[in-house]
Amino acid sequence: MRNVARWWLGVEFLLIFVGGPLAILFLRRAGVLFIALWLGAGVAWWATRKERPMPHDKRRELRGVFQRFAILAPLITLAAWWAWPESFLSLPRHRPWFWLLIMLLYPLLSVWPQEMLYRAFLFTRYEPLFKRMPMLIAASATAFGFAHIIFLNWIAIFMTAIGGFLFARDYARHRSLQLTCLEHALYGCLIFTIGLGRFFYTGAAWHHSS
Repeated sequence: MRNVARWWLGVEFLLIFVGGPLAILFLRRAGVLFIALWLGAGVAWWATRKERPMPHDKRRELRGVFQRFAILAPLITLAAWWAWPESFLSLPRHRPWFWLLIMLLYPLLSVWPQEMLYRAFLFTRYEPLFKRMPMLIAASATAFGFAHIIFLNWIAIFMTAIGGFLFARDYARHRSLQLTCLEHALYGCLIFTIGLGRFFYTGAAWHHSS
């Protein structure tokens, strides 16, 4: 029975985290993406509503989040400026109110449902499938990166796989969705600020590929 249960968990994992992004990419409807993300997050919240963070030093974890960001953010910013100088800071410079709206709404409308699915739900539901924590962290990072195949560029996939590893590694330690959402929001807002948001926009990706 245990082998059957693990087999089914494996099929379920592939259906959700591989089949889901591929179905969205096939349909190419922004409304479908938004509904699927929030419907999935709602189911994930219900399934994990009784889970609680592991004992941890919140002040220490927060300090770690900001220290890592203080090191990585300048490196990401310099890389964006060097590789794509024409779009560097384009959003705050040319559309400051839209940029501000993204800064306010992105953590709620995008970060929370993603972290609910790819960290809280994935860790809770599929820990028996992957058994060892390094494998679970790798599965979370890989699935998170693969989800961004909908943007049809390797930069989005690569960056989110790396970010997914960082978020999953930290989530494995404290199991605090609040901390993981904060960390995700910091890097996401940075990406949209420094001009890399164009790699995470379905409108441009789906329009150019159609």
